[in-house]
Amino acid sequence: MADLESLIGQVASFRKTVGESDVYLFAGLTGDLSPNHVDEQAMATTPFGTRIAHGVLLVGFMSTAATRFVETTGAVAVSAGYDRVRFVAPVRIGQTVAVTYTITAADPVRRRTTAHVEAHTEDGRLCAVADHLLTFLDGAYA
Repeated sequence: MADLESLIGQVASFRKTVGESDVYLFAGLTGDLSPNHVDEQAMATTPFGTRIAHGVLLVGFMSTAATRFVETTGAVAVSAGYDRVRFVAPVRIGQTVAVTYTITAADPVRRRTTAHVEAHTEDGRLCAVADHLLTFLDGAYA
């Protein structure tokens, strides 16, 4: 059995270009049909100048990075939630988002890790941040 604290400092990543279909499928799945996401004409009159992706879609990208991390461990784990989620810059359709997931702490008693997660657009602009709690279910980490 490996030590859960040995995971501190490990990093996983995920990168994806946000497509038109991503935004429309997400809007349909969630029912969030805000003009922010689906009305180009309305958004043309705002400081954004165009439609923007749902912030929670970025949390989905964060979840993908977490899954990639778990896959590297060979363990079974589930998300225990996200803390301090912030959407600090818009993501426009066609922009590529890169997510970095870094383990920053471990709690062996609760069998839980904490990761700091950042999402940046291709021009290096920070667009979302969060802390993620991950609970390990199997005996891989004691």
